[in-house]
Amino acid sequence: MSVTQYLKDKLKRGTVHITLIDPMKQSPEAAGRLALTAQEVGSDLILVAGLSGLSQRNLLETTRAIKEKISIPLVYSPAGAEALCFSFDALFFGSLLNAKNPSYVCGGQAQAAIILKRMELETIPVGYIVVEPGIKVGEAASVDLISRDNYWLAANYAVAAELFGMGYVYFESGLNAAQPIPAGMIRAVKKELLVPLIVGGGIRTAVDARRVRQAGADMVVTGTIIENAGYRERLRSILSALKD
Repeated sequence: MSVTQYLKDKLKRGTVHITLIDPMKQSPEAAGRLALTAQEVGSDLILVAGLSGLSQRNLLETTRAIKEKISIPLVYSPAGAEALCFSFDALFFGSLLNAKNPSYVCGGQAQAAIILKRMELETIPVGYIVVEPGIKVGEAASVDLISRDNYWLAANYAVAAELFGMGYVYFESGLNAAQPIPAGMIRAVKKELLVPLIVGGGIRTAVDARRVRQAGADMVVTGTIIENAGYRERLRSILSALKD
């Protein structure tokens, strides 16, 4: 079964949870353990983030360690073509729509496009939109950040992604963001959008997760919480809030 079909089936049953793993924040072995824990508590998919500076070796070793541990899909979201791996079940082929740096809009993707097509790796088109504060991704891509109170602009970007033909729209406030994207913005975007809405950044508690879900997020991404002690129970409480 393709990852696209897997996600469609999951979305029919409710909110999908994605665990985000940054290969540069822990050893490959630790990444494998984190992924296994996420699967055990009910996460639906593991997403590996290919942020700037990721080496090919680190990506390959991390991918191998995770694949050995899990049976749920493993998806890669690359920042460019400098680190690629074909052992993933699918790739989020994303365009950062509000980036000032064209490499993040299409340039980096173009460098790898022919290779990905020839390798017949499943690619899932995703429109990325970054909201304040943005943190690292905002700095790296020189993003024209959407302010947290500009619901109209956020909705327009989301609909633009839909009209471009992207299968998912992903709103991100940045790794280590202090708080999630405002519920009002999520509602405003969801009202205009026909494709599934992914929301990530700043979701650290069950309360955060429930608020984001109730506002209209179809898929919720968490990452930072798995980097600290006691992450199993925190992740379990978030999954409970999303799945109950």
